[in-house]
Amino acid sequence: MLKYIIRRVLMLIPVMLGVSLVVFTLMYITPGNPAEILLGEEGGSKEAIELLEEEMGLNDPYIVRFGRFIWNLVSKGDLGTCYATRQPVSQRIAQTFPNTLKLAGLSVGLAVVIGVVLGIVSAVKQYSIFDNVAMALAMLGTSMPNFWQGLLLMILFSIHLQWLPASGFSSFKHMILPAVTIGTSSAAVIARMTRSSMLEVIRQDYISTARAKGQSEIVVILRHALKNALIPIITTVGIRFGVMMGGAVLTESIFAIPGIGKMMVDAIKARNYPVVQGGVLVIALAFSVVNLIVDILYAFADPRLKSQYR
Repeated sequence: MLKYIIRRVLMLIPVMLGVSLVVFTLMYITPGNPAEILLGEEGGSKEAIELLEEEMGLNDPYIVRFGRFIWNLVSKGDLGTCYATRQPVSQRIAQTFPNTLKLAGLSVGLAVVIGVVLGIVSAVKQYSIFDNVAMALAMLGTSMPNFWQGLLLMILFSIHLQWLPASGFSSFKHMILPAVTIGTSSAAVIARMTRSSMLEVIRQDYISTARAKGQSEIVVILRHALKNALIPIITTVGIRFGVMMGGAVLTESIFAIPGIGKMMVDAIKARNYPVVQGGVLVIALAFSVVNLIVDILYAFADPRLKSQYR
């Protein structure tokens, strides 16, 4: 198991390098001059712009700029300096990433509870009214865009009913609407996967044997069926957590949450390259770590996989 974990950690190196290359290249070819944006119309004389470009290293060739970025990241852990505030990018990410992590964690918890419960009940009561309604809601939740759902929830619960705040992230009440917005689509995907996996398992012979031994239905479902149906469910939850980290970009902008997503949106508008690169790298690293944790959990969900890890 330890060798497997070390091998997966080492595999993160080319992944992060590839992500860095793609993001750096996209920001490099994007139209716009950060020096002109920072100086604005009043101080944006040609001489001032050229001086700031030289100071920021924007005149250097592509290879030199990318190599400098990678070298500083590897040798110093330096993600660069924010063009607007002159703050280290790592410091800005440290201020905003916890909010995104809280939002994604609450959303995935909500999605797992709703999705797994709906999936189990739908599988046990296949083709019933509950099953049809649950799968219809799951289809609706999967197809509904997050930004549209967020606006609808804001209009209903914040403007008309005035039950929940429409923006901010200072209390649990502020987290409810964003978490529901992000978690709904993931709950729908998890519900459909749980139902499909459970239907495959409950038709197995050992489930009939467990029932024949006189065990209660809830024990058969939770102890025997669900335990053996966890592998695809764990995979789906891990993938959805990564999707939530990326999907929080629009949601944070809608609800004015000071997270890494909103920070990146503002940085893209201002051509603040170091902030965008640092934000994408952190999200990619978080996604990779989640996938590593999911792979490790496989061994606990299915003991047969331990032999493969060895």
